Amino acid sequence: MPRTTDSPSPLGHMPGTSLHRQLFLVLRDEITRGIYAETGALPKEEALCERFGVSRITVRRALSELAALGLVERRHGLGTFVRADAPAGRSSPSLSVIDSLRKTALETDVEVLEVATAVPPADIAQLLLLAPGEQAVHALRLRSIKGTPVILTDAWVPAALGKRVSAAALRKQALYEILMAQGVKFGRVVQEITAQAADPAYAGWLRTEVGAPLLKLVRLMHDPESRPVQYITVYMSPERSRILMDISADTVNTLSAGQLVHDVPRG
Repeated sequence: MPRTTDSPSPLGHMPGTSLHRQLFLVLRDEITRGIYAETGALPKEEALCERFGVSRITVRRALSELAALGLVERRHGLGTFVRADAPAGRSSPSLSVIDSLRKTALETDVEVLEVATAVPPADIAQLLLLAPGEQAVHALRLRSIKGTPVILTDAWVPAALGKRVSAAALRKQALYEILMAQGVKFGRVVQEITAQAADPAYAGWLRTEVGAPLLKLVRLMHDPESRPVQYITVYMSPERSRILMDISADTVNTLSAGQLVHDVPRG
């Protein structure tokens, strides 16, 4: 039976994520889903304390962060209410992969953290069809919106295709634009969406807590002849980012709609 907002749901200890952040994420999701649309009122502080098994201080910190985000307003003596002008929580995906890359490049500021030529990890080298010991161009970049980091990208490109990829070039153009400028065309894309705990470096770049869960999107991009041209891993904090997909009717029964893979030992 689905859990309702009235069901008891104590927050557990999630390494790397404080209790008030866990509560913030749950309430933000419920606001986005329209759970409180009928009256606009969130439960009283006492009710939230009881439901989540946390202190009033934890509840107040979570509500303050919702207010700072512009999602709720605190009315003295009345409680906490969803703002009528709260930012829209859901939008419809309508862009192709390349259009999505272009939109990201336009809406964010880039910081190039590293560009180097090196031998990639064995699993990446295998997917890029590289010979043992063959080098590739590695680019690590951080994208931010108004000073807030939103995307950390870790990309590998075969050396033959990455000759024009440099830190200076990446400050002016997105990686896909550099590749397209030298004649690379994109075809098939294989994606994998998982999660990963933030290590100290990733937590520092994305301004989150060590051990906090990160969204992890891996893309293996091919050219029209199905030759791999780029392997890229995108890391995002679920506190600030989401992944949207729009699956057409003619592909809903194909692998394009995605597949659940379970890495569970079979006895």
